[in-house]
Amino acid sequence: MSTKDSPDRQVARLDGPPARLLVIQAPYYADVVGGMHRGAVQVLDAAGARVETVDVAGAYELPAALRMAIRAGTWDGFLLLGCVVRGATDHYTFICDAVCHGVMDISAETGVPLGFGLLTVDALDQAVERSRDDRMNKGAEAAHALLGQLTLARRWSR
Repeated sequence: MSTKDSPDRQVARLDGPPARLLVIQAPYYADVVGGMHRGAVQVLDAAGARVETVDVAGAYELPAALRMAIRAGTWDGFLLLGCVVRGATDHYTFICDAVCHGVMDISAETGVPLGFGLLTVDALDQAVERSRDDRMNKGAEAAHALLGQLTLARRWSR
């Protein structure tokens, strides 16, 4: 389902103390990831979360950084942001597959509340469209997903 088809989302109400959330971002495409970050933080702030952000070199580093952050035990949930643009070589396919499988493996293994905002696009203009300050912002969409997962985790840990 595309964002155009998705329902308008209300910010999840989190019971308990303010959530401590870590945004791990790969700002290789700084304007795009910056736009996604703004959209995400707007949602997370509205939920009363405390947000910290760290940068990694590129999308490929996202799963390893996530694993290290989980081991630190400091945060209640995580949001991953990045962008990979298809080029003329197979690099795009290898990077996207590795990142998506790595993140899914960690997510399924740990059950950690996670929002996954990795844009995988054919052209940079597609990424720009998905990082604007409007309801199409994929960073905001990933933040809503994170809050939903955190809500479930808190409900089921009682």
